[in-house]
Parts: sequence; structure tokens; C-alpha cells
Amino acid sequence: MSIQTTLLSDALAALPALAQEIGVDAAQREIRRELPFAAFDAFRRSGLGALRIPAERGGLGGTLEDAIHVVTTLAAAESNVAHALRVHFDVVESLRLAPRTTFHDRQVSRIVEGALFGGASGEQGTARAGEIETVLRRKGDHFRVTGKKYYTTGTAYADFVRTNLVDEDGKGVTAIIPVRAEGVEVLDDWDGMGQRMTASGSTVFDNVRVDASEVVDKGYGSLAGRHGGAYRQLHLVAVAAGIVRNIVADARTYVSAHGRPVMHSTAPSAREDVFIQQVVGELSALSHTIDVLVRENARALGASSDAILRGDHDADERVLQGALATARTQIVVGRLALQAGERLFDAGGASATSRKHNFDRHWRNLRTIFSHNPLHHKARVVGDYVLNGVKTHLVEGRTF
Repeated sequence: MSIQTTLLSDALAALPALAQEIGVDAAQREIRRELPFAAFDAFRRSGLGALRIPAERGGLGGTLEDAIHVVTTLAAAESNVAHALRVHFDVVESLRLAPRTTFHDRQVSRIVEGALFGGASGEQGTARAGEIETVLRRKGDHFRVTGKKYYTTGTAYADFVRTNLVDEDGKGVTAIIPVRAEGVEVLDDWDGMGQRMTASGSTVFDNVRVDASEVVDKGYGSLAGRHGGAYRQLHLVAVAAGIVRNIVADARTYVSAHGRPVMHSTAPSAREDVFIQQVVGELSALSHTIDVLVRENARALGASSDAILRGDHDADERVLQGALATARTQIVVGRLALQAGERLFDAGGASATSRKHNFDRHWRNLRTIFSHNPLHHKARVVGDYVLNGVKTHLVEGRTF
């Protein structure tokens, strides 16, 4: 067994303990709005940030299924942490598939050394969602950028921010900027009802210097770009899968520690109440079904990623099927997960709604995740493909 294989095995074996550490007091931290900086320090130490970096480049060489397993396991303990790592995992995947350049090798070295990446893409106030108006302007041998980004998930916890901009000709570019660079300010102004601790608010750039060597063109239409669009979506579904596992765990803990039989039950305890047993059984079945769908989806995307890397003749078709699989998985998991978030309360009655338990966070978090991209639009896109063979949104390489 190689050293890197051992390192991967050890890192994955330590994952449950990492998740347990990150999950301590998570429900109450949300009530206090206490950002989990310590959790990201623990994640850095784990080495899992370099999970998908190939072993020959200093990473752990893990599979895409391994990566999704990590996301789901962390989300079952603290969904905000797993969600806030989304851009980092996406950056790593894109680096794995990109041609080797000085730019890409620099980012890989940073990740292998433990650095985390956040994102700054979206902007408020544009005519349409997804439009970018913040301009990267040339200043001699470097660039400068001034502007405000929103939905900058994870950037508060990161070392570098990947930001999407346009150059002075209106062409899309990506820049890597140190989070602690002069002129960068990360604001905790995310006011969404769910995923409150993901630091998904604003990042402000005030005449920030950007080295020319840290700028590359966007590549949505490439196979790697298209694959990345699906992978980012699967990350969200994996977070949802973890939340549903947490729902099952909370139901079990509540019934055992606080539950009472329902009024018309003859059971001596809540654990022996057939009505409560049915609810918990249904929650367990929902979680199991979601986990199976997410694992199968991860296998499909793992196959498309490897096909791109090898330059297989059928890589284009594999990427298309990966996008379809991800859309279908989101449609189904969105419904099942939200059902679990609502059904949890039937395991405990009115007392389960007490703020001290903070059980409503599960539904709020799930609803927030599945509001990222309209599920009804995904269903329409899949239906148009099945009926008419239309691939437009599936192959554009962006989130639909």
C-alpha cells in the first residue's frame, strides 16, 4: 500500500471524529449566530481539503464518491460547514481537470498546504440573476477591482476567494484574491432564513490589487466546466442528505430523552408508541432513499470526471448523463428532504417546537438549499430532453 493510499484511508477513517467535533453544540450555535471558525481550522488540519488532488501532485487522490461522502458526513453534524465548503470542493475538482499551467499548479500547491477557497460570484441589483457587472481593470502590470459581491458562501472562513468578474471588454474572467488582501472586507450580512452560518453574505472589494498571474478566462462551455456545474449542484444535494440524517438523529434523541406517548396510545413510553415508531421509521426510510440517490449520482459524476481526464471518446455523453442524473436527483431529493423536515415534528408533538431544540432549522436549511435553483425548471428541462431531445440548458455548463 502506497503512502498516499494510507493517508487517504487515515483521513477518511478520522472523518467521523471530525464530524463529531464540528457538530458539538451546532444547533445552539445557530441560535447564538456564532460563526464556526474553529470548524474550518479542524477541517484544514484533517487534510481533506486536498482529497481530490491526485496523489502525484501531493493530494490524497480520493474519488468523487469519497468527496461526496465527506460532504454528507459533515452535513449530518453541521450543515453550514459542509455547505460553506462548496466552492472549495468545486475549485479542487476544476483544478484536477484543468490543463497544467503555472496558475493551476500555484492553486494546487496552496490547497495541498492546507489553504481553503471561498467564492464571490453573484451580485445583487443586476437585471438578471447570474449577470456580472464588477469590472477588473488593468493598471500597468497588474489589475484593480472595486465592487460588491453577494452570496459569497464560505469566504469568511477561507484563505483565498475565487471571484467571477468581467474585463474591460466585457469578457468573463476569474481571479484568485487572498481574503486578507488590502481592500477586501467580508461582511456577515446574510439574512436568509436558513443556512445562517454559511457566511453567504457580501464580500466588498475596494480598489483591490490583483496580480496578472492570478487571472484566467472563464470556461463554462468546456466539458470540465459543464461537469463542474453538475458537481456544484450535487454538493448541495449532499448537504441536504446530511441534514436529513441529522433529522433522524434528532428524532431518535428527542423521543428517547424527552418524548411522551401520544394521548390515545397505551404504550408505556414514547419509544414503544407505535405511532411514533411509524414516524421515525418513515424518516429513516426517507434518509436511506436520499443517500442511495446521492451515492448513485456521485458515481455518475465520478465516471464523467474520469472520462474527461482520460479524454475518452464518450466523455461528452457521460457529462450530459451526469447533468441529467443530478437534475433528476435534485427534483426527487428536494421533495423527500422537505417532507422529512416537516414530518420530524410528528415524532414529538407541540413540545418539539420549543426554540431550545431548534428543530425548525432543518426545514429552513433545506428550503434555503432548494431555493438556489428552481426545481420546477429542472423538471421542465429534463422533460424537454426526454420528449424532444433538447439539450440547451444541459450543455451550457451553467446552473439551470
